[in-house]
Amino acid sequence: MGELRIRTTIERRGPAAAIVLDDEQVASLGGAKNAPVTLTIGEATVRTRIGTMAGEHLLGLSKERREALGVEAGDEVDAVIALDEAERAIELPPELDAALAQDPAAKAAFDALAPSRRKELARGIGEAKAADTKERRLAKALDELRRIAAG
Repeated sequence: MGELRIRTTIERRGPAAAIVLDDEQVASLGGAKNAPVTLTIGEATVRTRIGTMAGEHLLGLSKERREALGVEAGDEVDAVIALDEAERAIELPPELDAALAQDPAAKAAFDALAPSRRKELARGIGEAKAADTKERRLAKALDELRRIAAG
């Protein structure tokens, strides 16, 4: 349990692509419906999760992930899929890090969020180019976290 080696074709799914897994393959990885995994093709590895859509188990491959792996829809590949037990650290923009350090309730609410939501908040603030946009997004994030903390 924990690692799966397969030869498969990357299939198109809407604007993205995916590796489709069957129930037995998912079971060999522990059976969790949304398990975090690493996907290695050749020398490149990306972190992802098993997703389910329309009854299929998928490893979704966004354009960014396909570029990182050097693959496209239709490619036949040898893939190694392994459970990803490493902590998923999120790099916080300095502004968010400083604000959370000053607001313990907001920090506790942030830490309780799902990793994907924490990443989304951090990315929204970190990717803002204009200072006023960054400030506005930070204020909105802190308001949301304070509402969560207040219950």
